[in-house]
Amino acid sequence: MTSDSRPFVARWRALLGSAPGDGPLLVAAFGLFFCLLGGYFAVRPVRETVGTLLGNEAVAQLWTVVWIASLAVVPLYGWLVANVPRRTLLPWLYGAIALALAGVGVAWLSGAPGPAVGRVFYVTISVLNLFIVSVFWSFLLEAFDVERRKRLFGIVAAGGTSGALAGPLATDLLVDTIGNGGVLLLGAALFVAAVGFQRLLLARLDREPARADAPVVDRALGGNPFAGIGSVLRSPYLLGIAGFVVLSSTVNTFLYFEQQLLVAQAYADTADRTRYFARIEWVVQGLAVLAQVFATGRLARRFGVAFLLGLVPLGMVAGFSLLAVGGGLAALSVVMVLRRAGEFAFVRIGRELLFGPIDDATRYKAKNVIDLPVYRGADALAAQVQALLRGLEGGAAAVAWAGACVATAWAALGIALGRRHARR
Repeated sequence: MTSDSRPFVARWRALLGSAPGDGPLLVAAFGLFFCLLGGYFAVRPVRETVGTLLGNEAVAQLWTVVWIASLAVVPLYGWLVANVPRRTLLPWLYGAIALALAGVGVAWLSGAPGPAVGRVFYVTISVLNLFIVSVFWSFLLEAFDVERRKRLFGIVAAGGTSGALAGPLATDLLVDTIGNGGVLLLGAALFVAAVGFQRLLLARLDREPARADAPVVDRALGGNPFAGIGSVLRSPYLLGIAGFVVLSSTVNTFLYFEQQLLVAQAYADTADRTRYFARIEWVVQGLAVLAQVFATGRLARRFGVAFLLGLVPLGMVAGFSLLAVGGGLAALSVVMVLRRAGEFAFVRIGRELLFGPIDDATRYKAKNVIDLPVYRGADALAAQVQALLRGLEGGAAAVAWAGACVATAWAALGIALGRRHARR
């Protein structure tokens, strides 16, 4: 490195909050998360359009199917983690996802899917979302030490957000040319690229100086594939995280189904619906990536995890109150943007940091239980509650006031968990 370049590098390190030696790991982790979420979010607008075609009642039923599928994934994933080294397991997982997307994409190129194929596609993408994110953060928590997590998690999360921004943008620009099948093939290609970044990250970790808590990615974790369920049930701390996820999911579900209903009423053409969902994603991810790069790490270091976990829930108390007194698609869109941008920039990162003090075996297995069946079970239950509230006098207002109450409990629990994490 030349002497002229050193001040430039030092300024960027100061701006990003990174340290010497972080660069190669940061590039590999950033690229990996970019490809993972870029692949997922490229196909997400198509999933949402399929949801509007199926209708809220059918989608609410599908969320129960998603929950059952999530329950089935947990023991399978637990067995894999117990018996297969992570160095082998993780690239194979991403490769399998790429193969599945490519297969569905090729089938879709022959014509628009019927309701049955639409349901299978909706369920698959819904399970895929939480699964790939859970696997990614589990590995990164193992690979990075405590100080590096605080320095880099916000920037790494920005890689995922950048991918989540690029994915729907590509879909919006290309769907008229390549069709839905082509979009799925694009998603498959990004997951193939993720395998390459995963290997780069592993190679860089191999060259890291040895440390006492270094990950052992060449060895399986062993143990019972169902151990994660018992770990959650025995630990008040993990039960608290599970409760936080349930409340978060309930808030998200209330907003999601209100959005689906209002979009179906506002746009008759399915292409217009897809573009609405894609453009909401641009705004969400654009705001989130700015916050992740320039604010999240600094706020985490200065105010702690409790701040990251409490900020968005408190904002949702105000957002639901606004919707209760004056709803509509425009107001709902603003609340959705703020909620989802805050989710990516603050809540998700704060929730991942909660797992930092937990040992590797428990983290991989218990975290997957919380991120899949607990999250999707809460989705399924909240969808039924939302439908019941919609049938009451007041309809949307009843849903909004209930959402404000749930968000209040969400904020309180998030702040309590953040303080517990600081003590641990």
